[in-house]
Amino acid sequence: MVVGSWIRRMFEEGIAMKKEFGAENVYDLSLGNPVMEPPHEFKRELKRLANNPYKGMHGYMENAGYPATRAAVAAQLAKETGIKLTERDVIMAVGAAGAINVALKTILDPGDEVIVFIPWFVDYFNYIENHDGIVKPLPTDDNFMPRLDALEAGIGPRTKALLINSPNNPTGVVYSESLMEKMAEILRKKEAEYGAEIFIVSDEPYKKIIYDGLKYPSPLNFHRHSIIATSHSKDLSIAGERIGYVALHPDCEHHDDMITGFVFCTRVLGFINAPAFMQNVVRALQGVTIPVSEYQRHRDFIYGNLVKMGYQVVKPQGAFYIFPRCPIKDDVAFIHELQREHHVLTVPGIAFGAPGYFRLVYCVTDELLEKSMPGLEKIAKKYGLK
Repeated sequence: MVVGSWIRRMFEEGIAMKKEFGAENVYDLSLGNPVMEPPHEFKRELKRLANNPYKGMHGYMENAGYPATRAAVAAQLAKETGIKLTERDVIMAVGAAGAINVALKTILDPGDEVIVFIPWFVDYFNYIENHDGIVKPLPTDDNFMPRLDALEAGIGPRTKALLINSPNNPTGVVYSESLMEKMAEILRKKEAEYGAEIFIVSDEPYKKIIYDGLKYPSPLNFHRHSIIATSHSKDLSIAGERIGYVALHPDCEHHDDMITGFVFCTRVLGFINAPAFMQNVVRALQGVTIPVSEYQRHRDFIYGNLVKMGYQVVKPQGAFYIFPRCPIKDDVAFIHELQREHHVLTVPGIAFGAPGYFRLVYCVTDELLEKSMPGLEKIAKKYGLK
């Protein structure tokens, strides 16, 4: 629980520092809370529904969500993957976090293992253990890509799922089509060996935020035991609205039982249903995304500056995070010094299972990003990076 609290801890320390030093003198790059406004299509739908409400619009619906919204999600996924999904394959969820928890609650028995790659999103550990699962962390290479040899060696008779996140938080790397195909091959081989399904649970709220013309390879195209858990928090810049979905490959073994499980777990976890108004809003926005070019411009700015300063850093391919190596071994001491001496707030790599690194976000204003650079440069010079 201590590890999982780092991001919020830094965010709250930032609030306190802004009161003490003034908001204009604190440079908070700790929390992935986009400052970009939602696209105009979102505001248009919001106004349309608010001005033309229908009876019962804010009431309960079936626990799975509105059929029309699920059908719209399925149609978009079918367009992206070429796989014929329908509303029967989709359950609306309370953000990606809700979607992941619904999936894990459905598939895990006590003692089942879930593989995650380091560095991981901070709350995966808590989610898995909360549903009586066992976290099995596996290493990545120097570019933060999953090591296939480690994956093959790490799968055992109690392995139930591989929980992946691409584009990745905290590194921004995107798993390639070739990598996805090879991981799926390993899973199928191990399924045959152990006589059991091994699921890919794909956490993908950043899948539309990809740079340099890269394409997102969906696990649905490579493994029939795939579960998509995602939200519109980042692609529509509506993180606080908590609207997402769980989607299951239509050819998944025990498909109908799985969907029944998703619906049941939506209730028992206390969600009941995803937010009604937001389900209505996002129904018409499945093909809409915020201007990704703005985030790419920020990526280019922060990456270019960090490299000039001497930091060792892998160039992000998506999302809005960057994960440089610390100039000293103790990442916690480093981020505290950066905060104390230069008022730049970041998150230590230990929060993501990767000590010796630190995470910065760039879903902030141009001004904030620019004002953060001098502090990062001064501390880089202090430790002799250039």
